[in-house]
Amino acid sequence: MGGSCAQKRRAGPRQVLFPLLLPLFYPALCEPIRYSIPEELAKGSVVGNLAKDLGLSVLDVSARKLRVSAEKLHFSVDAESGDLLVKDRIDREQICKERRRCELQLEAVVENPLNIFHIVVVIEDVNDHAPQFDKKEIHLEIFESASAGARISLDPATDPDININSIKNYKINSNPYFSLMVRVNSDGGKYPELSLEKLLDREEQRSHSLILTALDGGDPPRSATAHIQISVKDANDNPPVFSRDEYRISVSESLPPGSPVLQVTATDQDEGVNAEINYYFRSTAQSTKHMFLLDEKTGMIKNNQSFDFEDVERYTMEVEAKDGGGLSAQCKVIIEILDENDNNPEIIITSLSDQILENSPPGMVVALFKTRDLDFGGNGEVRCNIETDIPFKIYSSSNNYYKLVTDGALDREQTPEYNVTIVATDRGKPPLSSSRSITLYVTDINDNAPVFDQTSYVVHVAENNPPGASIAQVSASDPDLGLNGHISYSIVASDLEPLALSSYVSVSAQSGVVFAERAFDHEQLRAFELTLQAGDHGSPALSANVSLRVLVGDRNDNAPRVLYPALGPDGSALFDMVPRSAEPGYLVTKVVAVDADSGHNAWLSYHVLQASEPGLFSLGLRTGEVRMARALGDRDAARQRLLVTVRDGGQPPLSATATLHLVFADNLQEILPDLREYDRPVLSDPQAELQFYLVVALALISVLFLLAVILAIALRLRRSLSPTTWDCFHPGLCVKSGPVVPPNYSEGTLPYSYNLCIAHTGTKEFNFLKCSAPIHSNEDMVCSVSPGALIPLHGGEDLTSHSETLTSQAPPNTDWRFSQAQRPGTSGSQNGDDTGTWPNNQFDTEMLQAMILASASEAADGSSTLGGGAGTMGLSARYGPQFTLQHVPDYRQNVYIPGSNATLTNAAGKRDGKAPAGGNGNKKKSGKKEKK
Repeated sequence: MGGSCAQKRRAGPRQVLFPLLLPLFYPALCEPIRYSIPEELAKGSVVGNLAKDLGLSVLDVSARKLRVSAEKLHFSVDAESGDLLVKDRIDREQICKERRRCELQLEAVVENPLNIFHIVVVIEDVNDHAPQFDKKEIHLEIFESASAGARISLDPATDPDININSIKNYKINSNPYFSLMVRVNSDGGKYPELSLEKLLDREEQRSHSLILTALDGGDPPRSATAHIQISVKDANDNPPVFSRDEYRISVSESLPPGSPVLQVTATDQDEGVNAEINYYFRSTAQSTKHMFLLDEKTGMIKNNQSFDFEDVERYTMEVEAKDGGGLSAQCKVIIEILDENDNNPEIIITSLSDQILENSPPGMVVALFKTRDLDFGGNGEVRCNIETDIPFKIYSSSNNYYKLVTDGALDREQTPEYNVTIVATDRGKPPLSSSRSITLYVTDINDNAPVFDQTSYVVHVAENNPPGASIAQVSASDPDLGLNGHISYSIVASDLEPLALSSYVSVSAQSGVVFAERAFDHEQLRAFELTLQAGDHGSPALSANVSLRVLVGDRNDNAPRVLYPALGPDGSALFDMVPRSAEPGYLVTKVVAVDADSGHNAWLSYHVLQASEPGLFSLGLRTGEVRMARALGDRDAARQRLLVTVRDGGQPPLSATATLHLVFADNLQEILPDLREYDRPVLSDPQAELQFYLVVALALISVLFLLAVILAIALRLRRSLSPTTWDCFHPGLCVKSGPVVPPNYSEGTLPYSYNLCIAHTGTKEFNFLKCSAPIHSNEDMVCSVSPGALIPLHGGEDLTSHSETLTSQAPPNTDWRFSQAQRPGTSGSQNGDDTGTWPNNQFDTEMLQAMILASASEAADGSSTLGGGAGTMGLSARYGPQFTLQHVPDYRQNVYIPGSNATLTNAAGKRDGKAPAGGNGNKKKSGKKEKK
């Protein structure tokens, strides 16, 4: 049935490699594969093993998607065997019409790589049509004068079959007058003719009836019959004669309908009616008869419709000229159609891959298409081109077949799709063209990593933020599509502890919003840094990191805390004693406060809310130092009370209050009456007391001066009426001055107390004692032999038995000055005079706070004594001989320096302030002065 080029070539030394390379070079090396089949094959019949002829294995048929394509597909490929099968009914007469050679052009397409092979299927004719006469009844008139041997042409039968299956012979039934002759034309056509064997005699027989049979050459042969009825008439002995036996002419296909094409002419030697000639079409296809119009009188042939070279290239017809006597003659007319460039080229896409990966290499086949132009010659030659500014190009792979391939790098983010317009132009004059546009989509790959909007982020968050609030948002973009551009955020690193990180912050994976999981405390955590990652969901995934620094800002959330003066454990107020001879500028005491905030929120200022004697004392705005503003007058009360408020610099400011009880006396015996007034402790809330005094001050501001005068007079009268000798002063006996010794130390309470011992002799000698054992609030105390020792006193017991324990205390140590390392200041090493006086600048508070806290800590541990040992403060914050900074938190970081963003460090610094002349403060007089 046919074969492939591979079967026609002889195997050589490289026969193993050749079948593998054969599909790639098949179009260039081989002629088309030809098969020959008879028409009217049953559907599913095997034409040939196409896979074998192409050199493909059975597995390659499905793997490389072997298929055939044509304008009208009559065949298909079996995916399992690779056989070429009949898909539809094949009728040679319908497909090829009158062409003697009937061929079907197919293209076999395989992929991986994409290739095309040309196939030609020759349709062999079968005897599937019987001959057929145009007329079943043929009427003839013959003059009796017709001589023997005269021939009468008969209309031939037609048979659409060709070659051996076409009409082979004619025959008639046996009769004495006529015989049948078959005339063969130059094109092989057979035409029956009746030959008169014997002269006719109309008087003997007026008509003759014959049966004409047409036989074809098939096996078995098919036939058709026509009935011939012959009427005998009078003689007409000259038939018409054409000027030429064959007429040939060429006309353009653009000739408009109704135009004269050709005129045939015949003559007759007879006269009269026998010489009148009429023209008729004879032995002509119906399609040709519809195309042309023949004038019976003149023999002029005109086109009835427009010509189309692409449908019919040539028309062949026979024209009969018949005279009035019934004689006729025939001639052949051939009309050839000349081609005009009247058809635009066609572009037919046979294969298209409209989804292209953006990383596709140059030269990848995107589409396969062919061109077709129905015109002939140069009018049918087509060339193709596309735009030059796109990364694609075309080249011809075989006759009229083209490949569209990539010709550069593709980037979906820049150009997601391409509209490629293919223009096909023929070589006619003028040339005609057509175009075909295809859209190619570039498929995304994950070739872009996420990019953050900023290279780093810094966010400021105020402390005490609500948990769960968003504090920042990071944003990244990814130009990729789908999962390749879907971004998720996460925290990958931090300078916080890994276990504590999740309790501080979290990030939304979808939005990049950073949430605070807890309230931040500036005093505990001032700043931390996170490393955030934005990752896409591509494969493989790409990511980018960015740093986020969170700065926790301070808020004024801590009120100042007064360290000194503080209330006793039972709520009683403690006294500071001031010499009566104190000069203006004398340092009386110092209010010590701290604030856990930082910066401006920790910048403390001190203000006097209420004073029993206004103008007597001055208070340092920043230092908290209470100094004598003027000398004590005769009309001034010996006992003074100052209500001091400490405010920080926050907005709104927070504050705390402290109450100072100051007693003017040269020795302690002078203030015993005043001390007795405070035997009963009064517990009060400092905040409530502050509010009370503020209300009273606002309401009675007009009478404040009058109240101060009345209070001073009352104090004078009370002192003049106080007894100088008490019954409790017996020899060797010491009585407690009141609940002055604190039973325990609460937060902020200084670890010291006033312990007074008064002798029965009336000597106004005060002895400062220290506790040798913890003292409980329900125990009385007596003096022991050891200086400063206390003995518990039970009710009703005679204290005379303990007279040996009472003795005069040694004079107080005058050398209570600080050492260089213990001196208050920003670093504990300020310069100044060694008299141990109070510091007088704004940085002194910090070191003093540390020393007081250290002593409070030791007292709570039971290691502190009222004496002057290491790590203690002694009688008051100013009278202890030594100070130790062990276990003290460093408050220097919270000291704010106005006009600067710096905080104190451990660097040594100088102090400019100097102590006043009488710098002993509440310290007792020397031993000699006390005995006077």
